Amino acid sequence: ISHPERGPDGLLLATDVAWIGPADAPAVLVLLAGTHGVEGFCGSGAQIAWLDSGAAQVLPPGVAVMLVHGVNPHGFAWQRRVDAANVDLNRNWVDFGGPLPDNAGYRALHPALMPDTWTTGTSAEIAKALADYAAENGEAALRQALTAGQYSHADGIFHGGTEPTWSRMTLTAIYREKLTAAQRVAIIDYHSGLGPRGMAEQLVPVPKGSAAYARAAAAFGAGILSVVDGASSSAKVVGDGLGAAANLLSHAEVTTMAMEYGTRPFDVVLHALIADNWLHARGDPLSPEGQMITAQLRDAFVGDDDVWRAMVVGQSALAIRQALAFLGSPA
Repeated sequence: ISHPERGPDGLLLATDVAWIGPADAPAVLVLLAGTHGVEGFCGSGAQIAWLDSGAAQVLPPGVAVMLVHGVNPHGFAWQRRVDAANVDLNRNWVDFGGPLPDNAGYRALHPALMPDTWTTGTSAEIAKALADYAAENGEAALRQALTAGQYSHADGIFHGGTEPTWSRMTLTAIYREKLTAAQRVAIIDYHSGLGPRGMAEQLVPVPKGSAAYARAAAAFGAGILSVVDGASSSAKVVGDGLGAAANLLSHAEVTTMAMEYGTRPFDVVLHALIADNWLHARGDPLSPEGQMITAQLRDAFVGDDDVWRAMVVGQSALAIRQALAFLGSPA
């Protein structure tokens, strides 16, 4: 599915969809890679490793697998977390026809996060501003203000946008075209950047005690964590795609889980995001400084070592086996 923008050196961009199994399968496992652009290296590696393993040749009866590669191909190609308009796709699934969520904490922090210039002392100045906010409001409030999503500053981090993005509309169309016959759907969305290095937190966008949580536990085990209840390293996010999937597929029983693989400490990842955001709003991405910031961002979300890759592949393979067994069993 061709993307309207271009990648570096005029590269053609696209979101790719692969379907394995019966076209009319009553149960479908969906594997999403690249919701957050640069995090697509993690999801792509997990998808390709599963295909290479040969496991796709032995699916349970009545179960199909749909792989969506490069949900946000622009961010993937440019090694950014966001799309061409600086929109975070996992904050974009809101109703733009009504009042948008207000994030007063982010509004207070934005001036410190978007300096006019970037100097050798900028990172320290931003760190002090964040520490001061945390001292006054608490660490949990700081993380919520920074990462929950904001709709007031188009040039800021974790911006949810002003309208549905190309990626949101494309994924919606894929779901509606490919999953209309499905009675049961499980979705695994691959992410990286939070938590202990190489460890995958299994995050669900529903509260503990709900029927959807119970299904996710039956599918993926007792290690799942709810982002709604504050049990995970992620803040409670507004406008995420997995939370919206159940509404899009209201005809089916939908079970979702995000695999969040740790990379670097949270403050390192956050400062890489802030620097990248400033670079594309006010700097020159092609300058030596810009190339250094881009390299730092990739390092914050991609483990370029065999141990990290093996942990991604191994934990993904287990989750896929669990999901297929769940979908292949009686509802």
